[in-house]
Amino acid sequence: MPRDGNCGNHTSENEQRGDPEDDVPGSAHRSNGSRHFKKASGRRCYRRRLVLFRQFVDDDLGCASYLIGDEEAGEAVVVDPAYAIEPYLEEDERKGVRIVRVLETHTHADHLSGHGRLALEHGVAVSIHPLGEPEYPFEPVEDGQEVRFGSVTVRVLHTPGHRPEHCCYLVDSRLLTGDSLLVGDAARPDLAVDAREGAEGMYGSLQRLAGLPPETGVYPGHVAGSLCAAGISADPSSTIAAELATNRALAFPSEEEFVAAHASISAPRPPTVERVVALNRGPFRGAPPPLGELESFDGQVIDVRSPHEFAAGHLHGALNIAVAGPSLATKAGFLLDQEQPFAIHAASRDDAETAAGRLRAIGLLDIAGYLPQTATSERLEPIGIEELERLFAEDSVEILDVREKDERDGGYIPESRHIPYRLVAEFADELSNGRTVVTVCESGARAAVAASVLAAHGVPARPLLDAGIPDWQQRGHALTEFRRCGSG
Repeated sequence: MPRDGNCGNHTSENEQRGDPEDDVPGSAHRSNGSRHFKKASGRRCYRRRLVLFRQFVDDDLGCASYLIGDEEAGEAVVVDPAYAIEPYLEEDERKGVRIVRVLETHTHADHLSGHGRLALEHGVAVSIHPLGEPEYPFEPVEDGQEVRFGSVTVRVLHTPGHRPEHCCYLVDSRLLTGDSLLVGDAARPDLAVDAREGAEGMYGSLQRLAGLPPETGVYPGHVAGSLCAAGISADPSSTIAAELATNRALAFPSEEEFVAAHASISAPRPPTVERVVALNRGPFRGAPPPLGELESFDGQVIDVRSPHEFAAGHLHGALNIAVAGPSLATKAGFLLDQEQPFAIHAASRDDAETAAGRLRAIGLLDIAGYLPQTATSERLEPIGIEELERLFAEDSVEILDVREKDERDGGYIPESRHIPYRLVAEFADELSNGRTVVTVCESGARAAVAASVLAAHGVPARPLLDAGIPDWQQRGHALTEFRRCGSG
């Protein structure tokens, strides 16, 4: 997503210094100098006195990282840095601080960390709990330890659950929770250990965090859009008091009930998890090579143009995941062969660079280059909702609902078939039965992806673009709702 880089550009010295009693997470911008909050397209900044505290959000993955600095001392740390470290360096230069340490809450499974780049390119020390068993040089942190830089003190809280090495970091009254307590939910416990074992650890960690002062700010490692939990709020921050009142993970009356609910994870497990963990645990990884231009490519192609452009003409076998749409990296992670190189077909170099950055963020690094202009001999035929209504009434169409199970449970087109977009390739032979296949989802984005996957496997699917299940219902069509046994 575009970022304007103007977060807090125009602040007076009084606003920078502020009044700590008025530093309430999530409050609006105030003009009295007590606190400054300003959103800048994925970045949010918080200042108290001369301490810089800034949140960076990867909107594509729903991951958050933090830059904390003492502007007088000229030193800063980054917590859970993304592989694209340029935004931190730009902010450092603007504020006259230097990153002296990386603090990792844990070995990440969903995104490639930037700690290797900061270490190799800028000599920054990296800290993580030793249970992470890193294969790179690191300075360990332990429960109760205090990390100091300038006038800032960061207290380490070991909070296992999501992973055995997981730690939270307490900076004054701000708690950086990583993948433990999130806003509205808790992180999934099944990505590193047995789900039950992870859930037991998570319950104890959540109880510990819930015992902090109610005014303590909660700044998570994930926001809405992440696969790390199902009930994450869109709010970028919260407080312990607010989470005690609203967070469903804190509402369980006993450990047994919490574990029973969290040990049975139904959310899809990204196939890139093991690869990303290995990259983040392994030797430092430096900057990627420049993205080169290709005249042709015989291999996997991800076409990041719009679904309409893709439908009008695309390469044989290309997969369509629009760079302008949500969760490009997550979708690509489910569909691309991680062991094979791939090329990017884009409408412009800027789009190709944006797509490449998002794909590298999940450890898909073997990018052969990008295709700016190429022969596009294949076509797709999208379907409009009026035509779909007619074919449905004639019983001459097979509707493929490519959403996830929990979405479908809320209501689906009668007699439609459910296959999530990430799995449709497995059913291509079965769907090659002569009936018109129409892919549908909530808004058209995943329908386009699924249709491109089927087309690559020889099934001429027709995606419903720019519309979805809610539009079908709004036109007066009844949906079927799934009811679980005993739900009434």
